[in-house]
Amino acid sequence: MKLLELMTTEGCHLCDQALPLLVSGIDPSKYEVDLVDIAFDDELMNQYATRIPVLVDPQSKQSLDWPFDAEQLSQFIQSVEC
Repeated sequence: MKLLELMTTEGCHLCDQALPLLVSGIDPSKYEVDLVDIAFDDELMNQYATRIPVLVDPQSKQSLDWPFDAEQLSQFIQSVEC
């Protein structure tokens, strides 16, 4: 199973919009999405505060910034597949 991270924080309305798209667009038998609250890490805040939600592949360091649609999500998933 491949791990992806969604950079987010509490009260992020854009993150709330991205979650259903992730649920419908990512195969849970192949991928696990870890929600990472950037509020607790100064480095993550500096990097993502104005960009969240951001879906990140920790292995390749590729990222997909919001706004994205189902097609863009699918292309991202294909690009990070092992």
